[in-house]
Amino acid sequence: MDRVTRNYLKDILYGVCVGDALGVPVEFESREYLKNNPVTKMGSGGVHDQGIGVWSDDSSLTFCLAESIVEGYDIHRLASKFIKWKNEGYWTATGEVFDIGNTTRQSIINLSKGVHPNLAGGQNEIDNGNGSLMRILPLALLLKDLSIEKRFDLVKEASSITHAHNRSVISCFYYLEFALQLMEGKDKFEIYENLKKTVPEFLNSNKIYSVELPHFDRLINGNIYELNENLIQSGGYVIQTLEASIWCLLTTDTYEDAVLKAVNLGGDTDTTGAVTGGLAGLFYGYAAIPKSWILPILEKEKIDELIYILKD
Repeated sequence: MDRVTRNYLKDILYGVCVGDALGVPVEFESREYLKNNPVTKMGSGGVHDQGIGVWSDDSSLTFCLAESIVEGYDIHRLASKFIKWKNEGYWTATGEVFDIGNTTRQSIINLSKGVHPNLAGGQNEIDNGNGSLMRILPLALLLKDLSIEKRFDLVKEASSITHAHNRSVISCFYYLEFALQLMEGKDKFEIYENLKKTVPEFLNSNKIYSVELPHFDRLINGNIYELNENLIQSGGYVIQTLEASIWCLLTTDTYEDAVLKAVNLGGDTDTTGAVTGGLAGLFYGYAAIPKSWILPILEKEKIDELIYILKD
């Protein structure tokens, strides 16, 4: 499909949501278990005992951000949607919040108490879970015409509502920089090489951010796609999720293979699936997502309404 006519929000939302829903039934399963019982299609059950096509907090908060962009991005509006999600099940698949990270929970409690969104998120090193990375991708739609400085500032604001530590912010920034170049039609390996230059150049201009660069060493100074699977971790730490998503994208050739590889890493399967699925959705397009995976996704009418409001 011509990139001029592509609906990138559709690529993003279904890319994230399908990867998320594939991972929900096997969240917390070990890699060894999944080697013997690999995910090959949409399933149900698991630790959360959810039905087929149910997505989790990853997609819910992604939809909240996308909706706030459609309505006219405002950090306070986004905060109110997060509160409504936690307290009322807003933008959930079933009306129920069945999974929420500790840092995200506390941040939304802070928001509910009237803390400014810029100050609500966790700022400590222990707060570097993947809870902002998992929902950040729709922001790419607002970044494409901005300078790198303004892109970073907007990413920092959107991440910091729940995850304010610079490591989480930089992870979101790297991920979105990758996404922006995918939207420009660049090859995924070309993008990977580009970011080895542009990301450290930008971060090195500010010592506050440059001290975090060693945590991104395998992305910036190595060839992560050359690493064996046993060196790729898939827990809830933001660096693990970012590395795993880039590794899965670069070591596969289809949307299907990328997200199955992500989910079958085990651990935080829904988030690894969602974060990988978002990039794969942008790279391969909505049409590349297996129809048998889209069909059972719950609340598709609501998702499509959000997508086409922006298109119009």
